[in-house]
Amino acid sequence: MSNYKIHIDPNNVPRHIAIIMDGNGRWAKQKGEMRTFGHASGVEAVREALTGASELGVKHLTLYAFSTENWNRPKEEVDALMNLLVQTIVAEIDELNQNGVRLKAIGDIENLPDGCQEALEKGFEATKNNDRIELILALSYSSRWEIEQAVKTIAQEFHDKKISLDEINQDLISSNLSTNGIPDPELLIRTSGETRISNFLLWQLAYTELHFTPVLWPDFKAEHLYKAILDYQGRERRFGMVSEQITDN
Repeated sequence: MSNYKIHIDPNNVPRHIAIIMDGNGRWAKQKGEMRTFGHASGVEAVREALTGASELGVKHLTLYAFSTENWNRPKEEVDALMNLLVQTIVAEIDELNQNGVRLKAIGDIENLPDGCQEALEKGFEATKNNDRIELILALSYSSRWEIEQAVKTIAQEFHDKKISLDEINQDLISSNLSTNGIPDPELLIRTSGETRISNFLLWQLAYTELHFTPVLWPDFKAEHLYKAILDYQGRERRFGMVSEQITDN
């Protein structure tokens, strides 16, 4: 694989990269293994992505780890995923601290098993003072669920006369999402060759650059991350304007 890293402009690295980690099951099937083997093998890809992002100065890395729809998968797979989550967090806390990684999670965390919630809380507490990069796990998450919760909160505040109709704007909506305080991703990567965003960060991805790779998640390396960033750097981000306006600015 080419050395993409040396071609990256360090002054144009995304502050926030989001990744849909897809292809664990297919990867395992290709090897004649159970789907859970693919999920376990994907942990190394998380390390690769996190290390690569951190070295380039990315400040936020959001990983779509488990959607609300994933609860519909076979119980043995869900149980294995939850156990893997707990084991991985416990095993990685020291390394997260050594590398300045702060752990955060978004989603319906209260719907996770007690053991997962406890492991997450320990991870949050143990890494809260780290500031090199923030690793955000989207767990029991879906964007429509998130937006629904925000609408309910805002509607209740309006009903209670805490806000007026004129105060309901994009900033207020953003502040009621689980990503409040986190900048929107500049780059979204999806592995496995699928070209959809699967109910992930629908509000936040309004102007995000999308990069799709055929690589299955367990095979994802730092070099694939670098290639995606180079792809990002080769694009013109216009935000609704025309090229001439971007050049003038």
